[in-house]
Amino acid sequence: MIVIYIPLAVFILFSINKLTNALCIQKEIPEERQVKVFRTINILITILLISSYVEVLFT
Repeated sequence: MIVIYIPLAVFILFSINKLTNALCIQKEIPEERQVKVFRTINILITILLISSYVEVLFT
């Protein structure tokens, strides 16, 4: 199961980063704040992916 989950998680992270970049460009967020935006979104998505993996693993 982990063989399927890790590539899927990487794909989701890259997709979310691409969407975040488009949001930053569209909303004209300054470069200084973009780092915080990317960090926050990546941390939250990583927590979501880990918790969903744990839920599937123990269910």
